[in-house]
Amino acid sequence: MTTATHRTTDNQTAVSLTPGVLPAQRLREAVAQGWVSAGNWRIPPESVQPASLDLRLGDHAWALRCSFLPDSGSSVEEKLQDLAFQKIDLRDGATLERDRPYLVPLLEELRLPPEVHAKTNPKSSTGRLDVFTRVITDRNHRFDEIASGYRGKLYLEVVPRSFAIRAKTGVALNQIRLLSGEARLTDQELLLVHEEFPLLYVDSHALRASELSLAGGLFLSLDISGPPENIVGYRAKRNSLPVDLEHTGTLRWPDYWDPVHPEQGSRIVLEPEVFYLLLSAEGVSIPPSYAAEMLAYDPTAGELRTHYAGFFDPGFGFSKSKKQYGSRAALEVRARDVPFMVEHRQPVCKLAFERMASDPDVLYGQDLGSNYQGQQTMLSKHFVEQTAGIAQLSLRGPEPPLEAG
Repeated sequence: MTTATHRTTDNQTAVSLTPGVLPAQRLREAVAQGWVSAGNWRIPPESVQPASLDLRLGDHAWALRCSFLPDSGSSVEEKLQDLAFQKIDLRDGATLERDRPYLVPLLEELRLPPEVHAKTNPKSSTGRLDVFTRVITDRNHRFDEIASGYRGKLYLEVVPRSFAIRAKTGVALNQIRLLSGEARLTDQELLLVHEEFPLLYVDSHALRASELSLAGGLFLSLDISGPPENIVGYRAKRNSLPVDLEHTGTLRWPDYWDPVHPEQGSRIVLEPEVFYLLLSAEGVSIPPSYAAEMLAYDPTAGELRTHYAGFFDPGFGFSKSKKQYGSRAALEVRARDVPFMVEHRQPVCKLAFERMASDPDVLYGQDLGSNYQGQQTMLSKHFVEQTAGIAQLSLRGPEPPLEAG
């Protein structure tokens, strides 16, 4: 993708970009041009995803008395003076306690052009471990949204919920997307995309347009079907050992999770303030020209919070040969205040779609070592033999593997 640049009166460089989410090749250019930098740290090639860039923890964390946002006249570090009570060295790793808010300066900093804004979200594995994270920037009263032309540091609020975590400098918990102009698709535009490239499947069948539930995005529903012996999800145990974020494929899931089985009538009852991992009934397919974002829970849907919001990259669940019928989405769910019943195919969350500024030169799954393409379990990559005990997850059986090309 080519761009034109010129100087503005405030000595910032104005950039002419196609509206949309910047793809991987443009993110590499953004790093080379200094829009995203990491000081003495190199930004490695593996940090670049099809439509996002990983953000890494810096060398220390501040334990906080409470969460906060800076106002329009203050920096993050000015606010820290009254709220931080302990500085924790992360260079050799440190344990972050459950339910304690921490603030970590990130390695990456931004020098965005006036036409480029950004937003951030947790990585998938972060949400699946029930680690609540959000990015804070100077003189900004909103989490995870970064204004056009922002120049400054990035800070990550980290709150481990179900498990203590072992964190270390360089570990990536969040991702950033760079955008030019308005990228969000309307519901009518979504229907047109779905006609050409089906976005949602059930079993091996693309949903008909009349079967889609639309309201500023596509709704997804729960899969909690089958006989009582089926495992339809996992419930977090509260007194497990810390999870070391650096090590993948090493933990036994029964040490951290209890299996969830459906009641008669294909339903489950969520206990209040307990964290659950479930799967969507629909397979999601993100075509190369689009990206998606799981939106945070709508409080009109019931007494629960669904998903920590997250990015879905171009290529997630997608196959040109159409021999893969999407990948199901992991849903992170917590009931609030009272026990709450959810039933099979109950809508619980929504995917918003955005157009890419151009197709990325790499896609999720077929071009990268992506952890969750064609997933049949919702556990994070930190657990060994993720499919153990979950062979009966669905009466439909395993989904076909991704077809390259």
